[in-house]
Amino acid sequence: MIKAVIMAGGSGTRLWPLSRAGHPKQFLKLHGGDTMLQSTMKRLDGLDISSSVTICNEEHRFFVAEQLREIDKLSSIILEPVGKNTAPAIALAAITADDDPLLLILAADHVIQDDVAFTNSVNKAVPLAESGKLVTFGIVPSEAHTGYGYIKKGEKNVSGYEVEEFVEKPSSDVAHDYVKTGKYLWNSGMFLFKASRYLEELEKFRPDIYKSCEAAVNELQIDLDFLRVNKEIFSECPSDSIDYAVMEKTADAVVVPIDAGWSDIGSWSSLWDISNKDKCGNSSLGDVVLHQSKNCYVRTDNKLVAAVGLEDIVIVDTKDALMVAHKDSVQDAKIIAQQLKYNARSEWELHREVYRPWGKYDSIDNGEGYQVKRITVKPGAKLSVQMHHHRAEHWIVVSGIAKVTNGDKTFLLSKNESTYIPVGVIHALENPGKVNLELIEVQSGSYLGEDDIIRFSDIYGRGNA
Repeated sequence: MIKAVIMAGGSGTRLWPLSRAGHPKQFLKLHGGDTMLQSTMKRLDGLDISSSVTICNEEHRFFVAEQLREIDKLSSIILEPVGKNTAPAIALAAITADDDPLLLILAADHVIQDDVAFTNSVNKAVPLAESGKLVTFGIVPSEAHTGYGYIKKGEKNVSGYEVEEFVEKPSSDVAHDYVKTGKYLWNSGMFLFKASRYLEELEKFRPDIYKSCEAAVNELQIDLDFLRVNKEIFSECPSDSIDYAVMEKTADAVVVPIDAGWSDIGSWSSLWDISNKDKCGNSSLGDVVLHQSKNCYVRTDNKLVAAVGLEDIVIVDTKDALMVAHKDSVQDAKIIAQQLKYNARSEWELHREVYRPWGKYDSIDNGEGYQVKRITVKPGAKLSVQMHHHRAEHWIVVSGIAKVTNGDKTFLLSKNESTYIPVGVIHALENPGKVNLELIEVQSGSYLGEDDIIRFSDIYGRGNA
């Protein structure tokens, strides 16, 4: 019996401006028609999976729930009140698992192009895990990559190898030497082991982590589709990776090779590596025109991007940001995100188009004392009953039907109809129809920040944040 554990935390800032803290890469369609989380879940179809659990942070819980609903996949969702790295996160999954299953630990933001090869490697690892081994999956290296850790293979063990050692990210010369020997694999961060065996080893080597996680789970609360551990207790848990906490210390680590077109898409250049290219080596997505350019990656969400005479350049254009970088420097996109955060600019965290559990909004225009948004509300969804201290709002329906509460009145609005909500008036918006509700919201007032909101009731369990 295998239970899949999907790790869906992380901010993915090396893929800024597309991946941001509020909408990171695991929830984006970076490679193919599905988001990375959805692709990871679909990859399980070839395996004998009894159940799955997805681990994410509080802010991303509705991304997970909605994206799994879209592909008709069921999964329990454990919410981490604060990120503590992989060792505690996996402990939460192991402690809450019933009947001591094998846990298949996968990251939600990896690309695997050969699902059959992936399935075969996991199946080969099952007997090892059932015998009490802690299996890690090592990627057969395609190049001397300096961005990954390495695993040195030891003695053969059934369908895998004893782990001789884990090696940190090497220099270029050392990486070339590793690849030449044929004894080293990339460390993928994927694992398979019994829940009980992981907890035994964690308790042995990091009893502080084990005790914190056990205590946090003892205070478990169920909220809609989410499992919440005790925030105060878990916040005191030490932060550590599974590699440092367990895998590098245990005597039962084995590695099973995988050669399946794997990538962790750690940068724009790595996305270029696995993308389809034209005869000049360019990969483009969106409305792109290229001339005398080669080996470039160009992506645009909404406007025409033209590039002339460029080589080895990455261009990523979103509705509110444009990044241009040499492929050798794209890892530093995260530094730009850090600078934006330091300067209190919203672009490090949010896109102009922001997703909410009820739908999304797009900030179309803003100026002194006003802001204009296009709001999309999904069928059956409802915004919270709320009030603002500093702004008034004017709603104009573009399409669909709106059920509006405006003060002590509740009524329906259809296309081209509108309502005005004065400052301080309690209001709510709902879509009672079968198609998306689209409306334009014009805000006016002395302060238009998203934190000017008092929620009186909310079907999604949100506070005023």
